[in-house]
Amino acid sequence: MMLIPLARRVLTEADPKVIGKFVYNFGIKGVRSVELYKRRLRRGQSFPPFLFISVISGCQLRCQGCWVDVEAPSKRLSREDLNRIIGDAQAHGNSYFGILGGEPFLHPELLEVFGDHPDCYFQVFTNGQLITDAVARELRRLGNVTPLVSLEGTEAVSDVRRGRLNVFSKSLAGLEQCRRHKLLIGVATSVCQSNIDDLVTEAWLRRLIAMGVHYVWFHTYRVIGPHASPELALRPEQVVAVRRFIVRMRARLPIAIVDAYWDDRGEALCPMATGVSHHISPYGDVEPCPIIQFARETVRDRDSLFDTMTQSTFLQEFRETAARTTRGCIVLERPDLVRDLVVRHGARDTTQRGTALAELERLERRTSQHNPGQEVPEDHWAYRFAKKHWFFGFGAYT
Repeated sequence: MMLIPLARRVLTEADPKVIGKFVYNFGIKGVRSVELYKRRLRRGQSFPPFLFISVISGCQLRCQGCWVDVEAPSKRLSREDLNRIIGDAQAHGNSYFGILGGEPFLHPELLEVFGDHPDCYFQVFTNGQLITDAVARELRRLGNVTPLVSLEGTEAVSDVRRGRLNVFSKSLAGLEQCRRHKLLIGVATSVCQSNIDDLVTEAWLRRLIAMGVHYVWFHTYRVIGPHASPELALRPEQVVAVRRFIVRMRARLPIAIVDAYWDDRGEALCPMATGVSHHISPYGDVEPCPIIQFARETVRDRDSLFDTMTQSTFLQEFRETAARTTRGCIVLERPDLVRDLVVRHGARDTTQRGTALAELERLERRTSQHNPGQEVPEDHWAYRFAKKHWFFGFGAYT
């Protein structure tokens, strides 16, 4: 039973205010937001309980396969825009927001936005290099933020994957600031060919535990963007192996392991197709998910983001088409259908580079997390219960 050792770790390593905000803002209120989402679905309305917001396009790294316009002039959502987006979602029961970039901590008003919403919970997807002593101290004071630091390989691999030198040590320095200031700390990895042997291991998880990391999130590498790097993509048997590893380690080590691609029975799912989450770009575009950089609507089209999203035929048809087609990722498996949806709805390319449609047309069909007959059900009762009730298909695949 790893829940007790994990709880002991959190209670002794994290600040009480940080723990309290997590339990209430993310845990209790997060469950409520999913229940409200279920009620809306019964009324025929789909507004996601979890919003992912890319607050800025700029980044100091140049990662392989990145789909964000990091080479173009940096754009960002204003504090006013962010407060309006968060406030409108809050009015409909939402309390959790995933904060993406670029590199979110390059946004000059990000900490102020977190302070504007003490009754919300924010998970920041970051490379960790800008988490200084002062930033970590402020995050501890606020209590409602968990940094999710991206580690994409050990020293040599990281430099190649991230396009800069000494990336690994700089990210670890940010992690250490988080540990010193008693934050709830996560580490994310986009699992690919160059890091699977190093990071999808028990030894790596034990090293993270020793560094004070409380949870990890394993993504699988998505072949997308202007420089897609298809040589990094996992083979189907490797994706299944990652899933088996996650399930096994959940019962063995005192560290939480997040995944967003499988339900309690081990069947694949897509958060976008289920309607659990959608994405807002640094330019204010309302997109199906972060890797689908096309939109019909923006956050500025109406006074209410809720109205914009619940009345979007583009988002609705995207969800329905994806769910009919596969339990996996429609972008990887059927880029031709994604193109057809974009063209039929006259959706805008939401990138600065203006080449997203051409990139989509160049994509080759490949497998994703959907591997029928290879399902690996949840083994631990807590993960099984949570996924069954708060993160599953919501009828999308019936």
